[in-house]
Amino acid sequence: MKRLSFILLLVCSFTVALQAQTAPAAVSTAIEAAPSTDGPVMTFETMEIDYGNIEQDSDPYRIFKFKNTGTEPLLITNARGSCGCTVPSYSKAPVPAGETSEIKVRYDTHRLGQFRKRVTLTTNAGSDPIVITIKGDVSAKPAEPAAVPAGDQGVFGGGK
Repeated sequence: MKRLSFILLLVCSFTVALQAQTAPAAVSTAIEAAPSTDGPVMTFETMEIDYGNIEQDSDPYRIFKFKNTGTEPLLITNARGSCGCTVPSYSKAPVPAGETSEIKVRYDTHRLGQFRKRVTLTTNAGSDPIVITIKGDVSAKPAEPAAVPAGDQGVFGGGK
């Protein structure tokens, strides 16, 4: 009987110990999920822009619009493309609370094929970088029509 009581006590203790360890994790997750409204907050219209299927050497620019929904000015300190074919440009001036601004991204549309590139932003809106994405598919230009023959090989035959 003592053995059965000891085993039952051990199982109950083990169960209580497991319950005690899982409850604080759930509470801390709920606290971390609550958004902070103090300081600058960068809110984008979209975090990804799809160029779609475009022709080689077509318009290389796309614009990411965002708003500072925080309470303090937002400052972008760095914007870096994932490769040399993706070049971001942005205003170095702080974006006041409640105001909008944009990041202009240029992709080298001379390169053929599908692409998915990232732009990593470093801001004063938290310690984690913000990543925005462009994607699309660049297809080759249609072939140019053959040139008109030179000299007296023209349409009218004009031989000597």
